[in-house]
This record gives sequence, C-alpha cells and structure tokens, in this order.
Amino acid sequence: MGTGGGSVSGTLRVVNPANGELITSVPAVSAAEVAVAAERAHRVFESRIWSGTSPRERAEVLLRLAGLMERDAELLARLDSEDAGKPITECRTGDVPGAIESVRWFAEAADKVFGRVAPTGHDSLGLVSREPVGVAAAILPWNYPLAMAAWKVGPALAAGNSLLLKPAEATPRSALHLAALAAEAGLPDGVLTVLPGHGPVTGTALARDPWVRALSFTGSTATGRRILADAADTNFKRVSLEMGGKSPQVLLPDALHYGDELIENMVEAAFLTMGQNCTAGSRVLVHRAIADEVLARFTAAAKALVVGDPARPDTQMGPLISRTAFTRVADAVDAARAAGARIHTAGLPHGLPPHGAYYPPTVITGAPDGSEVLTRELFGPVVTVQTFTTEEEAVRLANATEYGLAASVWTRDLDAAFRLSRGIQAGVVSVNAYSEGDLTTPFGGWKQSGFGGAEKSTSAFEQWTSPKTVWIRTR
Repeated sequence: MGTGGGSVSGTLRVVNPANGELITSVPAVSAAEVAVAAERAHRVFESRIWSGTSPRERAEVLLRLAGLMERDAELLARLDSEDAGKPITECRTGDVPGAIESVRWFAEAADKVFGRVAPTGHDSLGLVSREPVGVAAAILPWNYPLAMAAWKVGPALAAGNSLLLKPAEATPRSALHLAALAAEAGLPDGVLTVLPGHGPVTGTALARDPWVRALSFTGSTATGRRILADAADTNFKRVSLEMGGKSPQVLLPDALHYGDELIENMVEAAFLTMGQNCTAGSRVLVHRAIADEVLARFTAAAKALVVGDPARPDTQMGPLISRTAFTRVADAVDAARAAGARIHTAGLPHGLPPHGAYYPPTVITGAPDGSEVLTRELFGPVVTVQTFTTEEEAVRLANATEYGLAASVWTRDLDAAFRLSRGIQAGVVSVNAYSEGDLTTPFGGWKQSGFGGAEKSTSAFEQWTSPKTVWIRTR
C-alpha cells in the first residue's frame, strides 16, 4: 500500500488552479521504483494472500472500503475539488458518490462472473474460465481523479489482481487517500500500490515493465499511442485505452418538445467539469427549423452559469486545470474568431483571483468547416453549433471527427432515434438524455477514442482477466 520507498524522480507540485497557489508537494516515483513496486506486486500475487482468496472474501474487503469512502466522503470531495478545480458540489453529489457506487458494485459482482462449458461431444468437456492477469496497472486522468480510480480499483481487485495505480500529476491526493482507506479495510499490503509521478517517467515505466500484464489508460490519444508502442516493444501486455472525444448533440425538429429538460441536458453535456470531460457534448448539431430558438435558449443558459470559487457550494463552473490549458482554449477560440466565427460569451465575473485558470462558458457559431474548434478536442468550456436539414447530413456532421466516444440524440420519433443511433460512430449513444449509462452498461470509444466497452459492467472484468480453456477427454 502507499507510494513505496526508495529514490524518487523529483516532486509533483500540486497547485490549486483556482488561485495558482501551491497546495503541497508529493514525491514523484522514479522508473527504478516502478520496477521494484511491480516485482513486489508480482510476489504478492504469487503468494495468493489476495489472489487465492474466494471472490466473496475479496468482496467483503471491497465493501468495507466502500463504507470507509462514505465515511470520508467530504474529505475526498475536497481533495478532488482543490486539486482539479472542480466545483465542490459536483464532487459531493457526483464524483464521490459515483466512486463509492463503483467500488460497491464491483465488490458485489465479484462472485457473479461465471465461466462457460463448451458444447463438445460426449467424450470430452471444455471448461472456459477467466483468471486474474497477475500484476495490473492503471494510469488515471486528472478530470475525475477518484471516480476513474474506482473504475479501475473495483474490477481489478475484485478479480484478484495486484494493482499499480498511477494518478495524474496534478491530482494525486484522493488516490493516495484511497490507498490508505484500502489498508484500513483490510486489503493486504502490496495488493494496491499508488505511484504518483510524471507521465514520461512513471507512466512509461509502467507501460514497459515486464511484470505488468495488463494496463488501462485514460487520457490523450497521443499518450495512448505511446503506451501501445511501449507495450509492443516489451512484453505485449494487454492495453485498454479510453481517450479523447468530440461528442455531438443531435437535435431533430421535435427536440424542443422536451423544453427546459433539453436545455439543461445540453448545458450539462457541454460545460460539466468546465468542459474537461471526454464525453462532453462539445458539438451541437441542430435542425434548421429550431436552430434560432435553441441557440437563444442554450446561449442564455450558458451565460447564466455561476463561475467562481470551486469551494463555494453555488459555483457551477470553476477554473480549468492550469494556465496552460487556459491558453490552449483561448488560442483556439481566438483563431475561430479570426476565421469569421461568432463568439457568444458573457465573460467572467469580477473579483476572480488573477492567477486562476478561469475561462467563461462559450458558444461558437459560424465556424468554418475543418476549423480547429470543430475537429480538435479543446477540453474546455467551448461548444460549437452547426445546423442541418436532413438526417443524412446530421449523421455526416456527427461522424466528421477522428473520435467516436459518445453522442446524444434528441427526438420523439423512435424510428429516427434508431436510425441516427445506428448511423453515428460512437461507443455510447444516449437518446433524449446526456448520459454514459450506468454501471450495468459497458463504456468505451470507437476510432481514436479507444477500443470500446472496456469500462463498467461485467465487461470490465475482461480487461483484468485472461481466458483459460481446460479440455478434458472423458472415457
């Protein structure tokens, strides 16, 4: 448990993006320390102190962990709010309860994932089971630090693996506290090891380590490519990737039937976590017949969002993760403006800290085809609006991106909903809602968003286990 020991590769400066102030410094784990931790995790796995226990025994420990997370829910919410600049209410009502639910759900599923018997002849028997991979690793993003940790910890540990968990550089504290709670819950030492560190050092070492047999990554497409290359260069570890998105919100002519519910969902899709969300509905595709009314109502709702100190319970939008992110988003919007696009924004309220990375909710119309704001994942509170006249045009616009993570369709026409859901190239398509589904449904992307269906539901166990066939000849 914990962060290990020995030499470190410098420190991680945890900075509050709301004001630019240093919160703390955390030792950054070196490549050599990753190797030591991975070998130790392998020895722990081979000892069967965890992998050799029954699924029900593992479930009991994970259920205790979920209970301790509930006990410390306010602390966990504060850690993620401070580290990532997320509104505290979002952490209290969404991220932390979701993380607790994930750990509890996978704990309860531990003894409910069954093998199969193959339909063989009368003189043979084929038994197909799934066994833990051994040492597994997960590299986490900074936008949902605790929630994404729980998506990995739940199924990986329920399956019996030893897990090496690397939090994002900017947001390590909730993962470190999660490890402390796991120890308190009775998880044997060495089963869960948190390794804070820099991506090019700690992350690369995990991707290349020979003891690691499966690795899950959530983050950018560019980093995902490097991880795949590192895995191919070393031990061909199984890699699951959940990367970027440029998700469309498609509104057919009857979408306004849903009234305020539609606008509220559109705003949540576009601006939740300040748009720093891989499933963010950053492209609104609206039928020409309702475009003017939708734009007016949507823009007004975006301008009414409360931007401010994430520690305040009434804040709906906090800062971006860093000034670097601020500059990236601002440059893209400026380029769109220079190209002739119209920018709709209310600006920022007075009195925000000068070193905070705040950017206002922004709606863009008239962006030229192929412009950066239409094709690149900006990871900020910026949404574009485009119009269409036919379903075929809507599908073409929805698919005009290298990503394929999520999409939403709004219509009362069930046939049209099915046609668009089938035509849109994305791993998750929600109808008349902005949603990724719940824990019973798999989650993952198509195209350059990932390999599809690797997270959530019982499908998540597949990335942390390996199939084994036992062929028995009977006589």
